[in-house]
Amino acid sequence: MTPHPDTTALHTRLQRDGFAFVTADIMRNLLQAPMLTDWPAFAASWNDLAPDSYLAASGRHRRRRHATFAADADGEVQRQPHQPHYQSLQYNHLQGDIQRWFEPVLPAIADGASLRTILGFCRDCFGALAPATRRWLIEVHQFRIEARADEAGEPTPEGVHRDGVDYVLVLLVDRTNIESGTTTIHAHDGSLLGSFTLTHALDAALVDDARVCHGVTAVTPLDPTKPAHRDVLVVTFKALT
Repeated sequence: MTPHPDTTALHTRLQRDGFAFVTADIMRNLLQAPMLTDWPAFAASWNDLAPDSYLAASGRHRRRRHATFAADADGEVQRQPHQPHYQSLQYNHLQGDIQRWFEPVLPAIADGASLRTILGFCRDCFGALAPATRRWLIEVHQFRIEARADEAGEPTPEGVHRDGVDYVLVLLVDRTNIESGTTTIHAHDGSLLGSFTLTHALDAALVDDARVCHGVTAVTPLDPTKPAHRDVLVVTFKALT
């Protein structure tokens, strides 16, 4: 089967640059949007995230849920038992070297059409970039960053960083009453390689984590009298074999 032109272009950009910004209209084609049959419920589930207690002590406001999956290169994506999220201090100087337990992604969302379609797309996309990989460890994070009148929201409080995985997808789910939140991509020496802002649902950033670093600028409310948030799905893929 001949690859879709958008798929070929995406692979080319990731291989050439180590990152790609994909607009919502292209992501709809890549994800075959009619497959996202539960998208309204999927997006609404961000209203039921739990506070990130690991950030509360520092006054930062973030809500999240987490789940772990595994997949063979050409096989079914399977949810794994609930487990902590772990990063070394090398990759997260704020919260590295600790096991962080978050509330799990709800079963209806984890097994729903939208997430399963997104994970299948990632498996195929990242698998094409790393054809020798036979099995992947996959982590899924639902994030809501809240911005307040007296305090900006910080999507990446650890600053410009790597995640310590092989590939990352950041998919915008909703953006309400906020400004800024610009994604920046950097070389290992800190030089800026690119920047873009996820503004529409399904806008996405894909990153080769070994090759580049990434960060997101703080978000602030457009109207400080109203609730403001940025909802994203982050999916990471790490080769096991």
